[in-house]
Amino acid sequence: MAERASHKSYRPLCVLTFQLNILLTGMDPFYFHAANIILHCLVTLVLMYTCDKTVFRNRGLAFVTALLFAVHPVHTEAVAGIVGRADVLACLLFLLAFLSYNRCLTASSDRNALLTMRPFLKRAVLVISYVTVILYFRLWIMGGSMPLFSEQDNPASFSPYFLTRFLTYSYLLAFNMWLLLAPITLCYDWQVGSIPLVETVWDVRNLATVLLALAMTSLGLHCLAAFKRLEHREVLVGLLFLVLPFLPASNLFFRVGFVVAERVLYMPSMGSCILFVHGLSKLWAWLNRCGATVLTVATVLLLLLFSWKTVKQNEIWLSRESLFRSGVETLPHNAKVHYNYANFLKDQGRNREAVYHYRTALKLYPRHASALNNLGTLTRDTAEAQSYYRRALQLNPQHHRALFNLGNLLKSQEKQEEAVALLRGAIKYGPEFADAYSSLASLLAEQERFQEAEEIYQAGIKNCPDSSDLHNNYGVFLVDTGSPEKAVAHYQQAIQHSPSHHVAMANLGRLYRSLGDNSAAEEWHKRALQVARRAEILSPLGALYYNTGRYEEALQIYQEAVALQPSQRELRLALAQVLAVMGQTQEAEKMTQQMVSEDSECLECYRLLSAVHSQSEQHSQALDAIDKALQLKPKDPKVKSELFFTKGNQLREQNLLDRAFESYRAAVELNPDQAQAWMNMGGIRHIQGNYASARAYYERALQLVPDSKLLRENLAKLDRLEKRFQEVQEKDQT
Repeated sequence: MAERASHKSYRPLCVLTFQLNILLTGMDPFYFHAANIILHCLVTLVLMYTCDKTVFRNRGLAFVTALLFAVHPVHTEAVAGIVGRADVLACLLFLLAFLSYNRCLTASSDRNALLTMRPFLKRAVLVISYVTVILYFRLWIMGGSMPLFSEQDNPASFSPYFLTRFLTYSYLLAFNMWLLLAPITLCYDWQVGSIPLVETVWDVRNLATVLLALAMTSLGLHCLAAFKRLEHREVLVGLLFLVLPFLPASNLFFRVGFVVAERVLYMPSMGSCILFVHGLSKLWAWLNRCGATVLTVATVLLLLLFSWKTVKQNEIWLSRESLFRSGVETLPHNAKVHYNYANFLKDQGRNREAVYHYRTALKLYPRHASALNNLGTLTRDTAEAQSYYRRALQLNPQHHRALFNLGNLLKSQEKQEEAVALLRGAIKYGPEFADAYSSLASLLAEQERFQEAEEIYQAGIKNCPDSSDLHNNYGVFLVDTGSPEKAVAHYQQAIQHSPSHHVAMANLGRLYRSLGDNSAAEEWHKRALQVARRAEILSPLGALYYNTGRYEEALQIYQEAVALQPSQRELRLALAQVLAVMGQTQEAEKMTQQMVSEDSECLECYRLLSAVHSQSEQHSQALDAIDKALQLKPKDPKVKSELFFTKGNQLREQNLLDRAFESYRAAVELNPDQAQAWMNMGGIRHIQGNYASARAYYERALQLVPDSKLLRENLAKLDRLEKRFQEVQEKDQT
């Protein structure tokens, strides 16, 4: 409630009913809707009881009033939309409060007290005092400030001209009354451009305002006359039920966050129904039998028409797509409905249509910062995207998503310092925007500013404790910075907050594998696969099976992964490697040759092809594959060193020892830590009888792998050969 962007909607009872819904039936929308229907039925029954006991005191008129209220199309938003429960509950409590007030009067034997001046004033003072206390409490709960709305929420309230505000607000009263009388055009949103401002007294719409003023004045005078005669209380109650519940939405006391909202007409419609039925009762009394029959038929037709319209409106509320599409069809000049429909299309991957509706929204309302931001996310041209983000920030410098998107874009362009500043701004103006923390922390980690990254992650966890993605990303960071034990806890929290978070499960599997706990790693990989059988989850499980010698299982996993993503070369390489290890060299060679034909610069393909040929003892072909890999001139010296080492092995298999020695030499020049290459060089010199040189290479290898039993055995052999050679020389001298 204290947040700047809060709508200050303090609705504890409504939220409690939502909690009960979740407790009893989970997040199934059907039961939320069923609860709204039940509440609407209760309101209808209580309204009928109220009309019977305190308004008409006539069951027939009370029944017609309740029936008209039950099927009124303007109620669709309040009943079909889950958030409308607040209005339905408010109406129910309003009626119960009215009945309680009336019972209090009846108990005091003051049956006409509602229409008697003196007691009425006394009670009015008490009620106003009570309402004042309640309003003060509400303002305190709201943090002492009213909610902040934008120009697109309520354009009239931002007009600098008093006349425009007065004429527009007055016309909106007439417009709302027309929706109650003739709910022909209904829409879930009446913002930006739906109802143009009334800026001059010559606007023809002012006639509707004048007509409403005359009607309300007439009803007021009628009530005053009836008040003196202590009669026609139904007119007074109907007028009060119509006017009082609508006052908070009228812009008279404070700015509201909408132009027209059908849900706020739920309570005032009781008054309109009472007044309408009162008028019908008077017409019935004045008309003869034939005229009364015609009027009855007309009333039935009206009820049927309202029922049909309500059914059609409910069809619109069946899905997000139908709701947003209906807005575009009903109010094509409303920028907000185009924006909402574009959001839906974007989520569905229908980007071309989404772009059209975002641009339409901007044509209708060029200051729509969110439309500019979202349009930027859909364009492939980075310069154009950057332009959209910057325009959005010019309109709203605190737009945290535009700050986030522009920051990420600049991050990808290596403009790191500006990106850091923008991402910090995204966090400042969106403290509960978890993605901003993750993006900023990862950028700081890339710059090796690990302490700052750690602080950002911890701040994110504090402000967004339920963000499963943030916990997962923090876990990745902890693994990368050498704290795997802490990472386990955050991966588990990510899964706790989101039991279907397969990425966290797969990461936890990889972590356990790195810690040497293969059984736990396998369990988490399998749990991830229960959520989503995706190639990126199958791949690490296949690697686990391969590295633990479970080749049959690895083969099955990689075959499934390749079937899911046949274009992913890494998976096909892994599958070919498993086939080669299992002795299916022909299939492995065929797969690898296919990849080479698709990409002649596939370094790993040549390496694998060399290994396959080597396993088949086709050493010349294996050597040819390695030479092709070296022709690609890899930039990583360690990779190049491995290639020279492999080439040396192939040359040694063909007994081309001098060339093999040169390849090993090239390998250690690129990577002096290549112990096996030093050892093989020593082995070649050993065979060639150059014992001193062999010893030097063996000892260099032993420095890198001091626990090598084979090296020590080779050195021992060398010692024996040198000793024998020395003995032979001594004999010859003797």
